[in-house]
Amino acid sequence: MMALAAGHGVYWAAIALALIGFYAMIAHGNLLKQLIGLNILQTAVILFFIAGSAKWGAVIPIVSRAAGAEMAPERAMNPLPHALMLTAIVVMVATLGVALAVLVRLYRRYGSFEEDAILDRAE
Repeated sequence: MMALAAGHGVYWAAIALALIGFYAMIAHGNLLKQLIGLNILQTAVILFFIAGSAKWGAVIPIVSRAAGAEMAPERAMNPLPHALMLTAIVVMVATLGVALAVLVRLYRRYGSFEEDAILDRAE
């Protein structure tokens, strides 16, 4: 059992990061801390997908006609998960930027990042 767990360290790291991010989103009333938790959770998901798409001994699926050799499909790495996670990173950065802009506006208007304080001052 221990050998099985030791070989999948990246997955355990992704699970730990996801739990930390989820806890930060649920346990804190501070919106900035919740945003940081969301960012950690998104990073954990990206790490999980990249680790799951890794294929040991695989090569990049670019075949040169000049080489004259055919490449077996089972030796090729699948580029789709990497492209999707690159897109997810761009979306994560854009989401973080918009959320930080909203938090700056909230702080300027209500003077706090705490949910309870903002709700009290909004009423």
